Amino acid sequence: MFEDKWLLWKLKQGRSEALCSIYKKYKNNMLALAVALSNNKTISEDIVHDCFVSFAQSAGRLQLRNSLRSYLLTSIANRVRNLGRDKIKSALDVEDMEIVGPSSNQPERLAISNERIRKINSALIQLPYEQQEVIILHFQSELTFKEIAESQSVSVNTIQSQYRYGIDKLRSILDGEV
Repeated sequence: MFEDKWLLWKLKQGRSEALCSIYKKYKNNMLALAVALSNNKTISEDIVHDCFVSFAQSAGRLQLRNSLRSYLLTSIANRVRNLGRDKIKSALDVEDMEIVGPSSNQPERLAISNERIRKINSALIQLPYEQQEVIILHFQSELTFKEIAESQSVSVNTIQSQYRYGIDKLRSILDGEV
């Protein structure tokens, strides 16, 4: 947190290496979230770059209430939402999704892990977008329900309900496949 404030202060002073440091520090988290929400790597890369350009342009007048990480991840989620989930979903093919899992020297474990991830992703896209987003922001990006609620300007109870309904539906979908 202190490092982020220091980097943001340096960026406001016109030090371009601060922007580079912020980008290096958060680009993987931002890209992972964009891919998880959009299921499209090409669109996700564009989203990350667009968000960073907007961030760089507004950094001078930026007043953070939460962490810089939370701000950037919220920007990604908002950009995906603004693009329109239907446009992004049309590019999705679950069978062709690139599975990124733990590296293993045991092919059978890697195959089982990839199949589990594929089933979870397939179940996840069957949820309403709001539930998908809350689950992904909470699990993958490790945002708290409070941070998610603040970023979406809704109550924490609403976020918790979306999460609970989404998890229940995921269980139902996945139990039906067993």
